[in-house]
Amino acid sequence: MHEEDTIQTPISPPPPLAEQDDSGAPVSSMSRSPRPNAIADAIEKKLREQRLQADAGTYSDFDENHEKRQHFRRLIDPGIMRPNARPLALEALQILTTLAENIMKHPTDPKYRRFKPTNKKIKTVLVDPKGTLEYAVEMGFRPEVDNFQPYYIFNERRMNDLRIGAAIIKEFLEQELTKEEVRERARREEKAVAEAAKAKVKQAFMDDRKSVALQTQRDRVARESHIAVATSSRRRESLSPPSSPGLMPGTGHTLTETTAPASSPPVYEL
Repeated sequence: MHEEDTIQTPISPPPPLAEQDDSGAPVSSMSRSPRPNAIADAIEKKLREQRLQADAGTYSDFDENHEKRQHFRRLIDPGIMRPNARPLALEALQILTTLAENIMKHPTDPKYRRFKPTNKKIKTVLVDPKGTLEYAVEMGFRPEVDNFQPYYIFNERRMNDLRIGAAIIKEFLEQELTKEEVRERARREEKAVAEAAKAKVKQAFMDDRKSVALQTQRDRVARESHIAVATSSRRRESLSPPSSPGLMPGTGHTLTETTAPASSPPVYEL
């Protein structure tokens, strides 16, 4: 057989060597160390899942109290906001928020779980206004007598009601404060516009007065100047000598006069 008739088959490259660990044993692709970015991505994904699970649990618990939340909202508006002056109603809600937050921060301290209705501030803000004391009762406060003194004492078994009531107050106050800021900004802008219009009218009035005063001054100066000119003219006329009405000014000669004038030249004889 001739050399040119021989079929040459391509030679395939050898397979890559498998990765080996320090002992020389092959390392599978599953046992390789992941890249740093992959670790960070995995951690971030896990954290996202945990946050979603926590949020889902929170909203699930919160949604179970939907009717209670709605009840607290109605206690605020119209219950508290409608019959009371707005500043007093907002102050009462702030006091209720303070009472609730103190209990949640110090759940085992009895001094934060009660208030005296006879206290001047409490009486003015919580007892006398309509609807405010009812809200405190719905959050878990009950009237009791301790050592012959009236109190409203919080029932620790109503902690869930306290949290919901405090959350609804916070929600309402945030909305109201935003509205108040908008109203206050509108009042400031309206006041600024009114003051600008007032200043413009005042400036126009002052300009008009200045224009009238300037014109009056000009008229006075013109009048005084005219009077001065007239007075000066009359003074000049009074100081000049009077002239004879029958004689022409200057000297003259008659036609019949024979005498030669003194200035005529002498006559020379031939």
